[in-house]
Amino acid sequence: MAIPSSPAESRSTLPWLIIICGCLIAALTFGPRSAMGFFQLPMLAEKGWDRTTFGLAMAIQNLAWGLGTPVFGAIADKFGTWRVLALSGAMYTAGLYLMAGAESATMLHIGGGLLVGLGVASGSFGIVLAAFARNVAPERRSLAFGIGTAAGSAGMFLFAPLSQGLIDSYGWHDTLVIMSVMMLAIPLLAIPLRGNSASGSNSQDEMDQTMGQALREAFGHHSYLLLVSGFFVCGFQVAFITAHFPAYISDIGVEARYAVIALALIGFFNIVGSLASGFIGQRYSKPIFLAWIYIGRSVLVTAFLLLPQSPASVVVFAVIMGLLWLSTVPPTNALVAIMFGTRHLGMLGGFVFLSHQIGSFMGVWLGGYLYDLYGSYDAVWWLGVALGLFAAIVHWPIREQAVERPVLAAAE
Repeated sequence: MAIPSSPAESRSTLPWLIIICGCLIAALTFGPRSAMGFFQLPMLAEKGWDRTTFGLAMAIQNLAWGLGTPVFGAIADKFGTWRVLALSGAMYTAGLYLMAGAESATMLHIGGGLLVGLGVASGSFGIVLAAFARNVAPERRSLAFGIGTAAGSAGMFLFAPLSQGLIDSYGWHDTLVIMSVMMLAIPLLAIPLRGNSASGSNSQDEMDQTMGQALREAFGHHSYLLLVSGFFVCGFQVAFITAHFPAYISDIGVEARYAVIALALIGFFNIVGSLASGFIGQRYSKPIFLAWIYIGRSVLVTAFLLLPQSPASVVVFAVIMGLLWLSTVPPTNALVAIMFGTRHLGMLGGFVFLSHQIGSFMGVWLGGYLYDLYGSYDAVWWLGVALGLFAAIVHWPIREQAVERPVLAAAE
């Protein structure tokens, strides 16, 4: 007769059904939005819009993603993850479909910008990783976050060649329609992730706080504010590359197929980097690790801009950038959980991500605006280098420990 596992043993075992379904959702939600850059040139050629118009749509998408994440995170914490993920599937589907049929810049901004952004916000890392955190023991949490982030990376890896292949075969319009139908799978995959912050296996260990109390505690905490300010830089860097790298490849005279290769390589090596980040975050200082990631990005971009640019340099850049791409996500979310627990992780992690998406808005919008102004992306590349060094500086003093709660300690 089998001996029942103890609560401690069951909590130390990864809940694989939740993790697998969450990973599939992360791949689906991250895939299409990471392939938006492939739609820019064929869409603009047919519609007659300029890059600022497309860049603004992508900037709105990133800003809606950021603004929506803490709101949907708070809703998931209180009313359940499944409801929010089902809404994600509906909004994502509607947004891609409207983008496909956009007859004006306004429709593009509403569909591909606002609705897709809200669809990603309600179904991306913040929602999925919060569900993981509620069901995974603290000592395994960084690894679980790495697996979930790697799944989003896999979505980027798969959707880069898939999107370009579909565009070549069916055109950009039908490709967006096909991807909109794919998003209808999200509500079904979300069923195992149902439940809210009170129903996870870690809920019994959490302090009972209102949302207002949790927000006041977080925004009065020095390390949390540093984490928020540093994550702005991650958004600026990766969103600019996602939206504008295919066009940049064309501008420097490299064959367009290398843009597909580059984004696919970023997606593939992002899987490796995210998994490695999960392992490293379990063993070493997360703030120092984050600082080195940002330093690495700045050094890489500097080398890419100053050295001769060729198909080979594009490939090397993509491989190394892939390793650094979303490797920031597991340690960043793990730090929020360490500081404040999992009771309001969806909301508090969402505010950190809001900073990321404000950075994304600036990176995507400035990319299009400064290109149209100067005919070059160079100014945005160098701004990203400077911001990377800033992020390294602000992450260094972050304290990797739970927030002090003197009132709670006194009560005990």
